[in-house]
Amino acid sequence: MKDYLVRATAANAQIRAFAVTSKETVETARLAHNTSPVMTAALGRLLSAGLMMGSMLKGEKDLLTLQIKGNGAAGGLTVTADAAGNVKGYVNEPMVLLPPNSQGKLDVGGAIGRGVLTVIKDMGLKEPYTGQVELQTGEIGDDLTYYFATSEQVPSSVGLGVLMEKDNTVRQAGGFILQLMPFAEEEVIAKLEENLKKVTSVTAMLDEGKTPEQMLEILLDGLSMEITDRMPVRFYCNCTKERVEKALISIGKKEMKEIVEEGKPIEVNCHFCNKNYKFELDELKEILRKAK
Repeated sequence: MKDYLVRATAANAQIRAFAVTSKETVETARLAHNTSPVMTAALGRLLSAGLMMGSMLKGEKDLLTLQIKGNGAAGGLTVTADAAGNVKGYVNEPMVLLPPNSQGKLDVGGAIGRGVLTVIKDMGLKEPYTGQVELQTGEIGDDLTYYFATSEQVPSSVGLGVLMEKDNTVRQAGGFILQLMPFAEEEVIAKLEENLKKVTSVTAMLDEGKTPEQMLEILLDGLSMEITDRMPVRFYCNCTKERVEKALISIGKKEMKEIVEEGKPIEVNCHFCNKNYKFELDELKEILRKAK
């Protein structure tokens, strides 16, 4: 199944819902960053969340950034997504190894530790919108549920999961976000809560072969679900040598002069996709000429 995202409403638009399958997206990120299983799970969960939250953006050029900074061995994670189903991200410490948690699962919460979750929405205004909350568990789904409730005042349920194969490739990845509108009736809320109690995990549903549509059918059972949109999603980094060159020009004449005076080519690494761009001395001299 190719990666894609589904948007839906239920109970006469009292609920809005999102679900995604993101196995290939997360596997692409794993290969790019050579992440350990626990860090693949952490990054995979945040990538899935980024895809769904990115699809909530209205404008073509709007950008969403999710940042987690914790005191655990992972250090932090950053994910950026747009409204068109593109996402990219990286972890500060890709090779963290931890024993399983008390449930025998990958210990994402232990790797992240305590800290903060920051959500930045750049919608072309003078200042981007920024919301920040303290991490509740470090398990990411719980932390985003808390963020929606406190920062955006939208009661939500966020489920995220990544399942690994024995050879450390990604077996399943995906998630869902369910949100109650302000006018949601008590019986609708009660039915949704009842449905959520029956669901074991995102990865269990995906591993049974459930599609995003089928996941939402289970979660919104008895609530007259309507699919409103389907969209392909992918791990995509828009870095190019030209963009890196512009970044070098922007660091200023003084810094570029120091780089050129060292008389050696340099390599610049893109954090998001881990690609390296090499600049020979002649190219660096040309960049210095353009710098202000």
